[in-house]
Amino acid sequence: MAKLAIIGGTGLTSLKDLELTRREVMHTPYGEPSAPLVYGEMAGKELLFLPRHGAGHTIPPHKINYRANLWALKEKGVEKVIAVNAVGGIRADMQPGRLIVPNQLIDYTWSRTNTFFEEGLSHVTHIDFTEPYCAELRQSLIDSAAEAGLTVIGEGTYATTQGPRLETSAEIDRLERDGCDLVGMTGMPEAALARELELCYASLAVVANMGAGRGEEEITMEMIEHHLSGGMADVRRVLEQVVPKLV
Repeated sequence: MAKLAIIGGTGLTSLKDLELTRREVMHTPYGEPSAPLVYGEMAGKELLFLPRHGAGHTIPPHKINYRANLWALKEKGVEKVIAVNAVGGIRADMQPGRLIVPNQLIDYTWSRTNTFFEEGLSHVTHIDFTEPYCAELRQSLIDSAAEAGLTVIGEGTYATTQGPRLETSAEIDRLERDGCDLVGMTGMPEAALARELELCYASLAVVANMGAGRGEEEITMEMIEHHLSGGMADVRRVLEQVVPKLV
């Protein structure tokens, strides 16, 4: 039984270093996950992989069935989840291609189903979300990046916006005033749902572009894909180091 899962985001719809063993189509009480669960081995250890946006990267951030994804992983015995996120950099040192392990987040999304605790309850449930990411897993990612010879930013506040459009420059200014360092569209409700299921969850984020108004170039998909190409190669190097420690 695989106890570790990796949720891939934009730029990571498959793991080249994963030796595939089987796929499993899951049906959950919350609908269908983004794609079949992929079972495989990395560094001799078994894990699960799930592409957040679907195998063909066709599901936009606000349409992802986050509940089905997390429930399916929990149902299969997963205890730890590494979420890979493509993000925009707000802080000056968060340049394209940099790796970040955020420690906080602020949720700016709306109309996303964001909890398992809403129907058929014996009592109202509130989770402690003071620290939204698993500290132990965060440290493992930071240490593994160093072991891989990579520079990683070990903290930052992740602003989760609704999407699928990118932000205006005024919105990025507002996020910075709010204390945000990076911005993406998939950090929530994924992190909160993982906490509700008592999963140890952390994010490994790759800067795909500077936030609106922070760079000199127009933000295009071609530019994002270019930066993610190198960034995701570094993600794989980190995963090769961290997986043996966690399984």
